[in-house]
Amino acid sequence: MAVRIGLVGTGTVGCGCLDLLAKNGDDYRRLLGIDVELVRVCSRRPVQAAERGLEAIYTDRWREVAEADDVDIVVELVGGTGVAAEVVLAALAAGKTVVTANKALMSTRGQEVMEAAAAHGAEVLFEASVGGGIPVIGPLKHSLLANEVQSVMGIVNGTTNYMLTRMAADGAAYADVLADAQAAGYAEADPSADVDGLDAAAKTAILASIAFNSRVTLDDVYTEGITNIAPEDLDAARDMGYAVKLLAIAHRCEDGIDVRVHPTMIPLNHQLATVGGVMNAVYVEGDAVGQVMFTGPGAGAAPTASAVMGDVLEAARRIQVKAPVLVGCTCAQELPIVPVTDLATKYYIRFVVDDRPGVLAAMAQVFADYDVSVRSVIQRGQKSGGVVTLAYVTHTAKESSIRAALARIAQLENVLHAEPSVIRVED
Repeated sequence: MAVRIGLVGTGTVGCGCLDLLAKNGDDYRRLLGIDVELVRVCSRRPVQAAERGLEAIYTDRWREVAEADDVDIVVELVGGTGVAAEVVLAALAAGKTVVTANKALMSTRGQEVMEAAAAHGAEVLFEASVGGGIPVIGPLKHSLLANEVQSVMGIVNGTTNYMLTRMAADGAAYADVLADAQAAGYAEADPSADVDGLDAAAKTAILASIAFNSRVTLDDVYTEGITNIAPEDLDAARDMGYAVKLLAIAHRCEDGIDVRVHPTMIPLNHQLATVGGVMNAVYVEGDAVGQVMFTGPGAGAAPTASAVMGDVLEAARRIQVKAPVLVGCTCAQELPIVPVTDLATKYYIRFVVDDRPGVLAAMAQVFADYDVSVRSVIQRGQKSGGVVTLAYVTHTAKESSIRAALARIAQLENVLHAEPSVIRVED
């Protein structure tokens, strides 16, 4: 029995899936015993179907895919939370299996989607929504199910990892590396989703929901990007034995779940510190398995299409043998989200200040007033134009105390010449 596939969206990933089906479809039947047949393709760009000889099954109306009687699995690759949500919910209402790579949808409306699937006896698979071609959602739902997961940390945005890697290796400025990333196709013309941390935050919400079996949405994730990071910060980190990465962090705490995305210093001997370029990695700690890490290409047509088609084939296998839905929503509890202001960690803070007597003493007094213990302060670089760079490293302090101290320092007269760079330290 052939399992019939309808695909909506022929962008980079959608075309990657079409190409994989054309290239490997015979192998799926011969080696895996899975017979999948592409019966409908929906897109706003008919040329993508025409180039692959698929004009006969092309449509520009998504309902002709999502609600068609001759489609068993709907593959949604439109992206976003508008039309994509309509496609997914309509397909589930029609009792169809849905495969999606849509991190925005699953991180904001995941509960609605999973409840719709349960209501109609359908299934949603979304491995490709996090980490591109890296298998991580499947292992969290299946292979690591016997564990109580204590933490998930990851580099889940290839654009920012490429930029930080280049800045550290070449001493290049943020603006120059961003331009290179855009020229290479790693960053969009509007790079804000990447450099502001929003892409990573959506993936963090999905990972935390699965790892801790509790609903976490995009709005729950505290988010900072890399726009204030400069080469001198990366030099300082290396001198102290750290690398700087934009980390997705989810910890199980005594009071709930700590979820955040921000630039982070991690020890150079940590496995995540060695992940460079556009590569992604997810580091999981469980009570039984200990520490495991999944790494690989986190974006691009082929890696993401690999994850999508893996879900398609798994779903097709179960449809062929008439197996019940394997794993539905795993959010069986409601753990509170711990406010980021409760965080206690070490901090690296770089200021550009007036080079005049009394500045250092005034700043030190502010830190003392807010119970922030300073481990070291270093003047980095040469005085230029009457200003100097001061880099502070604190002992463990509360986030709320750091914020209060920074707000007070910002009020000191004729001291700051730029917004300070703040990097949290994970030892």
